[in-house]
Amino acid sequence: MPLAIYIDENVHRAIADELRIRGVDALSVQEDGRSGISDPEVLERAMELKRIVFTRDQDFLIEANIRLQKGEPFTGVVYAHQLGVSIGRCVEDLELITKVGSYEEFYSQVQFLPL
Repeated sequence: MPLAIYIDENVHRAIADELRIRGVDALSVQEDGRSGISDPEVLERAMELKRIVFTRDQDFLIEANIRLQKGEPFTGVVYAHQLGVSIGRCVEDLELITKVGSYEEFYSQVQFLPL
């Protein structure tokens, strides 16, 4: 079963749009009616939806690290630096992750792009 992605608020809309064109199940925080929620709330919502989170927000890594240290589960986070990874590369890598990755291998993990 392909992975689904929950896209953080700070991610350019073109990434979600292109992922959908490629058949990836991508839902943004804004489309979910959750604009303005905190990083912990994004992680909680992703757990409810069984989606990995894609973000370009460095602060999000702090929240993931806190959860890792406390042993608190989360669905998994994929991070790409705003300046270090192009939109096109994000789309390519996320498409690959969703099509060959499994929910279990991303559970409570942080993956950095580019692959």
